[in-house]
Amino acid sequence: MHPGRTTGKGPSTHTQIDQQPPRLLIVHIALPSWADICTNLCEALQNFFSLACSLMGPSRMSLFSLYMVQDQHECILPFVQVKGNFARLQTCISELRMLQREGCFRSQGASLRLAVEDGLQQFKQYSRHVTTRAALTYTSLEITILTSQPGKEVVKQLEEGLKDTDLARVRRFQVVEVTKGMLEHVDSASPVEDPSNDESSILGTDIDLQTIDNDIVSMEIFFKAWLHNSGTDQEQIHLLLSSQCFSSISRPRDNPMCLKCDLQERLLSPSLLAGTADSSLRMDDPKGDFITLYQMASQSSASHYKLQVIKALKSSGLCESLTYGLPFILRPTSCWQLDWDELETNQQHFHALCHSLLKREWLLLAKGEPLGPGHSQRIPASTFYVIMPSRSLTLLVKAVATRELMLPSTFPLLPEDPHDDSLKNVESMLDSLELEPTYNPLHVQSHLYSHLSSIYAKPQGRLHPHWESRAPRKTGQLQTNRARATVAPLPMTPVPGRASKMPAASKSSSDAFFLPSEWEKDPSRP
Repeated sequence: MHPGRTTGKGPSTHTQIDQQPPRLLIVHIALPSWADICTNLCEALQNFFSLACSLMGPSRMSLFSLYMVQDQHECILPFVQVKGNFARLQTCISELRMLQREGCFRSQGASLRLAVEDGLQQFKQYSRHVTTRAALTYTSLEITILTSQPGKEVVKQLEEGLKDTDLARVRRFQVVEVTKGMLEHVDSASPVEDPSNDESSILGTDIDLQTIDNDIVSMEIFFKAWLHNSGTDQEQIHLLLSSQCFSSISRPRDNPMCLKCDLQERLLSPSLLAGTADSSLRMDDPKGDFITLYQMASQSSASHYKLQVIKALKSSGLCESLTYGLPFILRPTSCWQLDWDELETNQQHFHALCHSLLKREWLLLAKGEPLGPGHSQRIPASTFYVIMPSRSLTLLVKAVATRELMLPSTFPLLPEDPHDDSLKNVESMLDSLELEPTYNPLHVQSHLYSHLSSIYAKPQGRLHPHWESRAPRKTGQLQTNRARATVAPLPMTPVPGRASKMPAASKSSSDAFFLPSEWEKDPSRP
């Protein structure tokens, strides 16, 4: 692995990807629900981190911490760098699997609040103690609470319990309710936001409420959203349209329309994963694939990358063999620096464009701006793209070949009448195949998760030899020989007249825990 190398030629893309915030996951699932959710959650986390830790190029996740809240709160994993830490994350998941699944206990209402406060305190101390260049950008974090209780009740509980807590460093607060029903249609396995969720006026911040099904695929998809570039500081793409193309959108001829868009990946490139079929041609290798639109937008000298629409195409007039590279999705921007009127107008124009393209059965041919002026004696090369509409409020963008890239090919016409015996044999074979109306990638598994896990995992026995012979922990029983949070834990229940003290030896041990590891000193190392 070469995490210090950029994914593509040219300047580094760290400014686009490394802005992903640290994430604090609090699992708030009481007995007996934990017995039904534990296996799916642990499998989804294992699969997700096998990807997140294995991706080459700039890190898509910075820090991660995990708490468990049942009868009391417990830090299962203090904040750690995600990249290059799969073995430690796997150990954390193994610890989750060992939590008690049966029995009952009296739930303490303050445990969830204490977990949030302890996580915030831990994050502040981590930011002060780790002084690497990358750590200086960790100014805020996202908190996700995964709960089996009714989500609205958890939101009200948080609003009341945290009203006196400083949440200035919380970038996003999310409550995700795990529903009891199993997934019926895998092709629609995505988190659902609750439209009735009101803003939290008590906390001064919004608490997003979502629901996901209790199955591995739904949880995987939720966690994979963490790999997206979710920054909203500025729009990423300016799509420039000539008024001559669309009569339904009235604009002065000398003033082209500019749609401000955000860019989103449709899928992960296999070339970024070790051991896959395409890993021999990595995108961070000069001999590898062409530079992608995502990378070009990251490397643009301006604050945004421009796509100039130059003509329209009939949908039936594009040969699929002329497109290359990974597709990308354009959405109306959600940049917070734009005022509400501009955001609304921009979304309305984007909607009108999608509608008009579908109605006319058109595609758009667009020219991307060059990466830079280059030397005075050199003319910078441009890249061309086709923009395809969809039934959703998105546009699909794919790079398209130009004359310089074409190789000679011959395509003889298909004879009208094939040989009778051959036709019968082939049709008999085709009739025996199962016919699906659409291709659903969620139904197709390549065993990539297990392959990546076997590459980057360390044997559990070498990390914690005592685990194999250890019985599952009982509720409330804490491990004393396992690393806890990077801060002194908050008291579980206040005891009147008794002041808590940290022994000198314990204090020095806590300070030693803050010493950054070799990888944290240099995040570019594997």
